[in-house]
Amino acid sequence: MNHSGKDGTGFGVYVHWPFCMAKCPYCDFNSHVRHHAVDQPRFAAAFAREIAEMRERTGHRTVSSIFLGGGTPSLMQPETVASVLNEIAANWHVPDNIEITLEANPTSVEAERFRGYHAAGVNRVSLGVQALNDRDLRRLGRMHSAEEALAAIKLARDIFPRLSFDLIYARPEQTVEAWREELVKAISYAADHLSLYQLTIEEGTPFYNLWKAGKLITPDGDDAAALYADTQETTARHGLPAYEISNHAAPGAESQHNLVYWRYGEYVGVGPGAHGRFVENGTRTVTITERHPETWIEKVETVGHGIVEEEFLTHEQEGDEFLLMGLRLVEGIDLARYERLTGHSVRESRVISLAEQGLVEYIGNSRIRTTPEGAIVLNAVIAELAA
Repeated sequence: MNHSGKDGTGFGVYVHWPFCMAKCPYCDFNSHVRHHAVDQPRFAAAFAREIAEMRERTGHRTVSSIFLGGGTPSLMQPETVASVLNEIAANWHVPDNIEITLEANPTSVEAERFRGYHAAGVNRVSLGVQALNDRDLRRLGRMHSAEEALAAIKLARDIFPRLSFDLIYARPEQTVEAWREELVKAISYAADHLSLYQLTIEEGTPFYNLWKAGKLITPDGDDAAALYADTQETTARHGLPAYEISNHAAPGAESQHNLVYWRYGEYVGVGPGAHGRFVENGTRTVTITERHPETWIEKVETVGHGIVEEEFLTHEQEGDEFLLMGLRLVEGIDLARYERLTGHSVRESRVISLAEQGLVEYIGNSRIRTTPEGAIVLNAVIAELAA
């Protein structure tokens, strides 16, 4: 099988670089701080071994996107990035000009390094800006100033054909007016893509402890909904409409890699704590690698991969995941594909009932999508359709 993914949904490669300069107080991602130099050639060799192992399992594929995420991949040396991209190309077919994204933090940006990444083949950068004022950046535990963030945005725009950056909203004491002003400013700097996330308080993070103690007050449900609604309106008005719940792009500039996830395509995950989902012998397989970087690398050096957990999904689970991912998209889902995955159709009476409540709408004969009201209660909509 050498097509990119069933249903034309693509085949992505995700590579996780687990190291950060500091841990942000809201973050529950697999990121680690090391106070000694990371042995990058050793990691590059381990990535190469795990990529070869994944190639054994997926067979020949055409890669539709590559994403270097983290952690902070902009702490990687350009040579390490080049090595990883070369290994991917040596194992699968990588067409010219596919989207190759690297996540970067404004603090870990050096012009030379950016030029090195571009020379290695990276053509899209996703910058973790998070806020455009210093007070909120400090509160969010970020290591950069607003000025540094804007300098990084300018540099990225000069070097890379495509740029995205992240902002977090529904921050403590944030008003709709202040957020709208910041968003308009962000759009004026953005090239073609923005990821806008509501601050969520995750258990096990310092923010959770502060919030629990009443020392961190975040907007309540109504205020958060107002911020969300204003976000949709402001971005659409300025030519970056939402194409997914938290992602906004100029038409044609959507993140190809994230679309692989949301369209329920296939992807491999390489590196500490990476997840993969690909069809193997007719079954969708989930792989999860060891989270702890040094343990992962020892495992790869010993057995050729860092996989510690695997799951083989039932058709029913595939259907649930397909709904969960696809209904985040403005383009919605094809009900005929749900039927192909699960062997049965979504009960039409449920779709009609949700449509009457104004939570979903039909697009043509077999596609549905959530309405703006439905997007806010997405989990309830999915539970109703999947039942």
